[in-house]
Amino acid sequence: MGGNVRILLLVTAFNGLSQRAWCALREAGHDVSVLLATGEAGMIAGVRRARPDLIICPFLKDRVPAEVWRHWRTVIIHPGPVGDRGPSSLDWAIAEGARTWGVTALQAVEEMDAGPIWATRTFAVPAAPPRKSSLYNGPVADAAMECVFEVVAKAHDKSFKPVPADRMPAETAIGRLRPLMRQDDRAFDWSDPTEQIVRKIRAADGAPGVRTEVGGLPVFAYDALPGLIRAARPGQILDRRQGAVLVGTGDGCVWLGHLRAADPQHGRAGLKLPATTLLGARLRGVPHSPLAPGIEPEHPAAYRQVRYRRSGAVGWLAFDFYNGAMAPGHCRRLLAALRHAAAQDTEVLVLRGGTDAFSNGIHLNVIEASPDAPSAAWANIRAINEVCREIITCTRQVVIAGYTGSAGAGGVMLGLGADIVAARDGIVLNPYYDMGLYGSELHTFTLPRRVGTDTAQRLIDEKLPVSAARAQSIGLVDEVGPRHPDAYAEWLGALAERESDMRTARNRRSAKSRRLAAERVPLEVFEARELAEMSQDMFADRAGFAAARHAFVRKLKATETPARLLPPKAVPKSRRPAATLRPAVPVSA
Repeated sequence: MGGNVRILLLVTAFNGLSQRAWCALREAGHDVSVLLATGEAGMIAGVRRARPDLIICPFLKDRVPAEVWRHWRTVIIHPGPVGDRGPSSLDWAIAEGARTWGVTALQAVEEMDAGPIWATRTFAVPAAPPRKSSLYNGPVADAAMECVFEVVAKAHDKSFKPVPADRMPAETAIGRLRPLMRQDDRAFDWSDPTEQIVRKIRAADGAPGVRTEVGGLPVFAYDALPGLIRAARPGQILDRRQGAVLVGTGDGCVWLGHLRAADPQHGRAGLKLPATTLLGARLRGVPHSPLAPGIEPEHPAAYRQVRYRRSGAVGWLAFDFYNGAMAPGHCRRLLAALRHAAAQDTEVLVLRGGTDAFSNGIHLNVIEASPDAPSAAWANIRAINEVCREIITCTRQVVIAGYTGSAGAGGVMLGLGADIVAARDGIVLNPYYDMGLYGSELHTFTLPRRVGTDTAQRLIDEKLPVSAARAQSIGLVDEVGPRHPDAYAEWLGALAERESDMRTARNRRSAKSRRLAAERVPLEVFEARELAEMSQDMFADRAGFAAARHAFVRKLKATETPARLLPPKAVPKSRRPAATLRPAVPVSA
C-alpha cells in the first residue's frame, strides 16, 4: 500500500473525533476524504467514487452496506472494550460505574460490532461520574486516535488478518452485548440520592437526556452538578443562578443547567435550552442568587460558570459554558468578569475556557427558541463582540487565551485578540463561519493580523478544521501545550508565570499599546462593516441562516456530503462567489 494511504472516513456526522482524525491523518501524509452516511445507495456510490485503500469509521451509527465491507477493508471505531456491543456503550459504562473502559477498532461484518479486532485500548474511568460527552471527547477520543493510527499501520501489511474477538486475551475482553439504553433504564425519582441522579443524567448527557419533571413541566434533563445544601423537599426548585436551577433530592440537591421540553406540543419542543429559559414563568417566586464578579461563593464546588482567582502576579479567569454556546447572558457575565480582572494590579490575565469546549460562539438554540430570532441573533452577536473588544483593547495585563477545549466559528475568533493564544494538543479549531453568516467577533481585525490576509481568506473560504499543531504552524495560535488536561494546566501556569516577569510583561504591553495606537482605522470601523454584513444575514436571511440554524439545532441529518470534504476528483467547481475577508477600508500593517 506504500507510505501514503488513500483513506475514506465514513461517518454519520463530521463530529469532533472525525475532524481530529481527518486532521491527524492528513498531517501524517495520507490522502483523506469524508463521506457522510446519508443512505445505503449514497454510501455505496460514494465509496465507489472515492476508491479508497482503507475505510475508517470513527463515528458511525449507520450499518455499513455489505457491498462496501465485502470489497473494501472497513474498520469501525467502537467506543467500548473488546466484547462490548450495542449502541449505548458509554451510557452503560457511566451508569454502572465502570472503572475501566476502552475503545476497539473492529472490521465491519454483517452483524454490528461483531467483527474481528484490528486494535484496542483501555483507560481508567474517573470515580466521579463524567458527562458522556466529556468522556467521549477526552479519554475515548484519545484511545480512538491511537487505534486509528495502529489500523493504518497494519493496513500496510496485506498479510495482516484481524483477530476474532473470541481469540483475544481474556484480560482485554471486558465488554459484553448490551441493549439500547431506554428511558426506563435511565429513570430516577427526585427522592433518590444526589449521586445516583447525577450519574444517570451524566450518562445521558449530550443525548438523549433523562426524562423527568421540573417545576411541573415534563422535560429531559442535562448538565447536572451536585448542589451543596440539604433540600426541604425532593423535586422542589430551591434556587436559580446563571441559567441553572437547583432542585431538591433525597439527600441534598442538584443543579440542572439545561433542559429540553418533553411534550412535542410545547412551543420549544426539541430545543435544549438553559433551564431558566425553558421554565420561564414557572420560576416565579424562586430565589435568584447571582454572584458578582470577584465575589467567590462560599465553597469551591458551588455552581458558577465564570470564576476569577488571583495567584501572585497572575489573574486566572475561567469560564465554562455548556457545549461552548454563549447566549447574551453568558457574554454579559464574561464581560463583567473581564472588566473586573482587568482592573486588578496583576501583570498577566489568563482567560481559560472549558475542557470540553473553549467556545463555539453565539447560542443558536436560544436564538431558534426566540419568538423574534433575527433580533435575538443580533443581540447575541453584539454581546459577544463586546467580549472580543475587551480582550483586544486590554493593555493593563498581558492577556493569554487558553484554548483548553476545541472551538468553532466565532468561538475561535473570540480569543484571537489576546497577546498569546495557547492551545491544548489534540483540540480542533474551525476558524470559519458555515451557518449562513458572514461572521463578526472582530475577526476581520484579528485574524489577518495573526495569519496574514491570504491565509485568513483561505481559512474562511475553505471551511476546514485545523489541528492545534497546524494552527501553530500558521500563526493562528502561539503555543501548544500537553494533551492531558492536568498536564496542560501545569504547563499553562508555567507559561503565565514566565510572562508575569515585570520587565517582560511591561515590554509586551507597551508593544501592544503602540500597535493599537498605530492603527489607521479604528476598531469600530471593522465591527461596523461586519455588523452591516451580519444584518443582511440575520434580518434579510440572504444566505439561508434561518434554515441552516434550524437544521443544526434540530439535528437534521445531512442529505449530502459537503463538496470540500469529498476526494479532490469528486469536488465540483463552485459557482458561488467566495466570501471576502478583505475589509472595505485599508488596514495598517
